[in-house]
Amino acid sequence: MHDLQRFPLFAGALLAALGVALGAFGAHGLRSLLDANALAWWQTAVQYQMWHAVGLVALGAARLPRSLLPAALLAAGTVIFAGTLYLMALGGPRWLGAVTPVGGSLMILGWVVLAWQALRTGKHRS
Repeated sequence: MHDLQRFPLFAGALLAALGVALGAFGAHGLRSLLDANALAWWQTAVQYQMWHAVGLVALGAARLPRSLLPAALLAAGTVIFAGTLYLMALGGPRWLGAVTPVGGSLMILGWVVLAWQALRTGKHRS
């Protein structure tokens, strides 16, 4: 298997491991330090990170042709979306909230590209 074909599985596994660690850190290490709003940002970041990590692992396990673009969009979107929320929860500047939707848009685009590719692949097989 080509090294780039391993990217979805690698990225998903790494994001999942970090998601578990960051989720535990938020639940145990930050609960008494952050206000309810910051904890909600943290939880949202962990939740989206984990869901997209699972999606990337599934994409990697499926070994679909041309999965690199949707995987890259999902991974980049997850890092931007969750990363800005983590930073804001930890006291980062509020203007990061304007960047968060860029990550969300990349995640949406990744799923749309994957759906389009799946539809196109199905048409070629019939």
